[in-house]
Amino acid sequence: MEHWDFVGRADELSRLRTVAASPAERGLILSGAAGIGKSRLLHEAVAALPASRWAVHRASANIASSGLPFGGLAQILPADPPAGLSPAGLLRWAVDRLQQDAAGRPIVLAVDDAHLLDAPSAALTHLLVREGATLLGTLRMSEPVPSPISALWTEGLVAHAELAPLTDADSHALLTALVGGAVEGGSAQRLGRLGGGNPLLLRELVMAAMGGGELEQAYGFWRWTGRLSLAPSLAELVDARIGGLTPGVRDVLELVAFGEPIGLALLLRAAAPADVEAAEERGLIRVVEDERRHGVRLAHPLYGEVVRRRCPVTRARRLQATLADLIESSGSRRRNDLLRVAVLRLDSGTAQDGALLLDAAAQAFAGFDIDLARRLSTAAHDAGAGYPAAELLATALLFADQPERALAVLDATPDAGVRWIHARAAVEFFGLGRPQAADTLAAARPADPGGAARLRAFESFVRLQLNELERARELALGVLAEPAACGAAHALAHCVLAFLAGAAGNFGRARELIGTVVERTAEWRREDPTVQYALQMAEGTLISVALDLPAIDRVLTAEFAGLAQAGGFGFGSGWVSLLQAQAAWLRGRTDEALSATERACAALAPTRVYDGSAHYARANIAAIRGDVMLAEAELRDADHAADGTVGLYYHWREQARAATLACAGEIDAAVRVLLAVADRLRSDGFHGHELLARYDLVRLGRPELAGQRMAELGATVGGRAAPLLVRHTRAGEDGEAHLTLAREFAVLGYQVFAAEAAAGAVRIFRAARDPRALAASTLLADVLGRCDAIRTPALVAVQPALTVRERQVAELAAGGVRSREIADRLFLSPRTVENHLQRVYTKLGVNGRNELAPALRLLPQ
Repeated sequence: MEHWDFVGRADELSRLRTVAASPAERGLILSGAAGIGKSRLLHEAVAALPASRWAVHRASANIASSGLPFGGLAQILPADPPAGLSPAGLLRWAVDRLQQDAAGRPIVLAVDDAHLLDAPSAALTHLLVREGATLLGTLRMSEPVPSPISALWTEGLVAHAELAPLTDADSHALLTALVGGAVEGGSAQRLGRLGGGNPLLLRELVMAAMGGGELEQAYGFWRWTGRLSLAPSLAELVDARIGGLTPGVRDVLELVAFGEPIGLALLLRAAAPADVEAAEERGLIRVVEDERRHGVRLAHPLYGEVVRRRCPVTRARRLQATLADLIESSGSRRRNDLLRVAVLRLDSGTAQDGALLLDAAAQAFAGFDIDLARRLSTAAHDAGAGYPAAELLATALLFADQPERALAVLDATPDAGVRWIHARAAVEFFGLGRPQAADTLAAARPADPGGAARLRAFESFVRLQLNELERARELALGVLAEPAACGAAHALAHCVLAFLAGAAGNFGRARELIGTVVERTAEWRREDPTVQYALQMAEGTLISVALDLPAIDRVLTAEFAGLAQAGGFGFGSGWVSLLQAQAAWLRGRTDEALSATERACAALAPTRVYDGSAHYARANIAAIRGDVMLAEAELRDADHAADGTVGLYYHWREQARAATLACAGEIDAAVRVLLAVADRLRSDGFHGHELLARYDLVRLGRPELAGQRMAELGATVGGRAAPLLVRHTRAGEDGEAHLTLAREFAVLGYQVFAAEAAAGAVRIFRAARDPRALAASTLLADVLGRCDAIRTPALVAVQPALTVRERQVAELAAGGVRSREIADRLFLSPRTVENHLQRVYTKLGVNGRNELAPALRLLPQ
């Protein structure tokens, strides 16, 4: 990790190289914080300048050379200046020598840390620019700059810009380069936030985490445990940036470190205004406006880590108690004030209110911060908050993939009531994969109608997972008919019915039911926040069966997706990743889809219910890419991981199996699998899923096996995609129909379907020697150009294999090279070249050279 690949900064790098090559510009100076990447960026910019065209001189100023005349540019100046020259004469001599050595080439002067240049070096740099040299330089922000250097941009000779922190995407790319592999999304987000867009700090963070064993690899992804090892080099780096502190400024920094974001008004009540101003002026804190309020944060997230670790325990507890008092005295008006106060009370040792801790734990759980919910609910339980705290703790442990501990908590708090039965059944089924939990729920007969409705609602949800569909529907309808049922029971019943409606292709009804649950969030969120999981499952089914790409995009950018990925919520994180994978492969972005399924495998690995689902999805993506070895391996892993507890998603398994068989060339076997699963889906009433399974038959070139039933399904299944899928089934040997469908698929974002429809048009037109084959080939090539690797049976049919020599001849001919010249280049006879071309025309189904280029673009590289 001592030297990592250069990532990001594409715009800044391009700007520096443009300035270096431009005869009209004299230079660009970039300023930024220490470690922001200025030096590396400057190195990359000048490394690409060939010495044959430019006279490039590199210099790096430092503190040691700043007191020596010309020390800053000693690396580039000749060692033998004439004796007796005046200071002005030395400057003139240096400029003349550098211009002489350049021999007519433009001079590019690259100066790192130009703020440390000694006065003569700064004057020489200024003079060189005035004499025609180009300056590329860096400065450290907030450091004094020699007057000759600052005059360069104040006089308009060179441009001056501030180098911004790395973007989130660039930080993620740098993380990948540092660890040498993919980083799990939540871990990348948290490490990137701590790094603050500073490459040096991020590198030190990763080195500390790896050295301390806090970065672990599973399923091809690096995952950070969340524990931060403050290696001496990291602590020293942060200390250097913070610098010496007066007692007052230290107090401000500690208050913000423990309380951020803290309201400016509160901070001014707790600390001297002059100290707050001094901390802001030194760049240690920043004031941000949030909803017309002014909040204070540390200038860099790592400041907080170092300050909190260095703060003595007694002072830390006093500061946290003070902050809790301040927030409570202000009325706790903000949405998360309750949570902040509870955490501060807990950390300061002043937490005595079990109800406060329990309310805060419920709020943390509702935000899917599973670790914090577990910590607060443990404290609430210890503070005597009773069974509700035990139940929430058990639920948090379940969501943290610790079902045995969850069961132990419940068993240590025996309560034969409805909530205890519900909570224990949830752990039994979703945590330990025991289907008999459904029978336990059914056997319970509470006298209270409301309590009975709560159990029936949860039993309905469990029966749904077991694919006992009619019983699930019957139970859900019974709950909705019960006047005494609570809001959470109603919401869960609505989610079950919404799932069934979505799977059946009744998307309008599913949206209506989901909308009802969302509108009544306040009724169930506090009583049973786990309903959120059922809601997301129902919505995910709706939008994935409908192939509703805009809706998937909205879900993936909504709050839940971010919380699920970052909060330690394995079920939710896996669900989000599977949605990302579906949207990506439909759009032809199979690299992204494969990565998303890998994240899903990692997120769902600890679960005993859904682990196989991610592997089936991964097998499907691998098959679409034509990677039969990976597809078969993932199918084996999926079959091994799936324990049969959840039977609801059998269509994923069978469609992945069919895709893998087709990828291996076993089309007949794949067809048999699809016919069987389509018939089962029809029997279960999952007509939306059935439509997709039968469309897979069309994609395998067997539309006659799907046609009649697809027409029937098209009359009942909603959404924008269904009419196109039905029309594709009916297209037959009408090449123009296939071509039109390809364009419509592409407009809606279904690039894989567009490519396969275009391939159908190419096949039909080629067979008929129809000149429209050129347009079809061009469209197919354009679609494939927007995609990653795709190699489905429909595409393989129009991608015949050429020999190496045939490919060479064809590519030259497509580029306009005449046959005789091709013969000369390849040491062949003209007749042999023509023979090769005729075989290529026959294989590709084209009529001549003018159709070769788009046809060749269809072939795998």
